[in-house]
Amino acid sequence: MSGVRATSVVSTIDLVALRAMFDAAWAGKDGEFSDDDWASATGGTHFLLEIDGAIVSHASVVERELQTGGHRLRTGYVEAVATRPEHQGRGHATEVMRAVAAFIDERYELGALDTGSSSFYESLGWELWRGPTSVRTERGTIDTPEEDGLVMIRRTPTMPALDLGASISCDWRPGDVW
Repeated sequence: MSGVRATSVVSTIDLVALRAMFDAAWAGKDGEFSDDDWASATGGTHFLLEIDGAIVSHASVVERELQTGGHRLRTGYVEAVATRPEHQGRGHATEVMRAVAAFIDERYELGALDTGSSSFYESLGWELWRGPTSVRTERGTIDTPEEDGLVMIRRTPTMPALDLGASISCDWRPGDVW
């Protein structure tokens, strides 16, 4: 692992390089790395893997509150997991995600993320949330059935007993709420 940094101390040059890496990593896939995705990835802690001074893999953890079964869980939410296309398949994202897991285990009650690539995360100990998902808004809670089966959690040493088949909600934010 090359570096762990808060967004506030990541250099402008590195922020520009990260955005270019995200755009390249998501090019040609379902969707793109949007400005809302970029906003969701900032404001937390960045995990950077560098080779010869260039960032080749990244993940960030932002704090969110997830609610389920009467629990309000301080959650380390994983965003913007990406590896430069020419460096994919070499274990870089695995190394980054192992550092992310240790960070979440030390600081949060729960780890969570939303993905269409569940097998990668399952191999690292993440579990699919089987219950329905929703988002909490000013107008109340709104179901997010398009996210059902895409949310994954990481159990931490301080996580209370949870029913992974129960409903779970996240706090609202612009763009993709999950």
